[in-house]
Amino acid sequence: MTTEPVIRTASLGLHFDDGNFEALDGLDLQVREGEFLAITGPSGCGKSSLLNLIGLLDVPTSGEIYFRGQPYASIDDQSLFRRRHIGFVFQSFHLLPTLSVFDNVVVPTISGPWPARNHRAQALSLLERLGLEAKANQFPAKLSGGERQRAAIARALMNHPDIILADEPTGSLDSANADQVLDLLQELRKERGLTVIMVTHDADVSARASRVVRLRDGKLEQTDMSHEPV
Repeated sequence: MTTEPVIRTASLGLHFDDGNFEALDGLDLQVREGEFLAITGPSGCGKSSLLNLIGLLDVPTSGEIYFRGQPYASIDDQSLFRRRHIGFVFQSFHLLPTLSVFDNVVVPTISGPWPARNHRAQALSLLERLGLEAKANQFPAKLSGGERQRAAIARALMNHPDIILADEPTGSLDSANADQVLDLLQELRKERGLTVIMVTHDADVSARASRVVRLRDGKLEQTDMSHEPV
């Protein structure tokens, strides 16, 4: 691992309603390369807002985010940067219902800089790795919740990202499927050197991470609860 954090936020703020509501308020956070960080806290504390800012889905009102020392503000093509470096996994999967599992997985490569000839082999390899090779031509409606989340993880990995951002990835799953998804994220993190940043309100889920931070009212309430993941 490098000494430079893969992600660092400095005095990060996100305000709405002409500044009357602060989703994030001067937040400073460092995420180490290759770690599995869980972000916890009550509803409305700014967890998802922070994830959206790190994922370049929103723009901060104040402060800055750095990727391996490079400020986000200096990135010319943020859409291309996001496709190259960041994969997303959401609670509601966000699979396109009219596309097959295979086609959903290759969606991130559309208009990307990668040769089209590599897409099929890469997608099929990921589906095999996640136990979904037999489901490649099925539509999401035919999959179980756990299978849909695994398909979403395959999609997130398609462009070989450095960071996986997971927003309540087990929130729609039963305990058995939730454990399977968390096991998979841990395995992939170790195999690929991924950094995983996960938002969750579930203490059992956050216990699987290597470090936990807690937000309240847009600020870090607890900044370093490190432990070995279960």
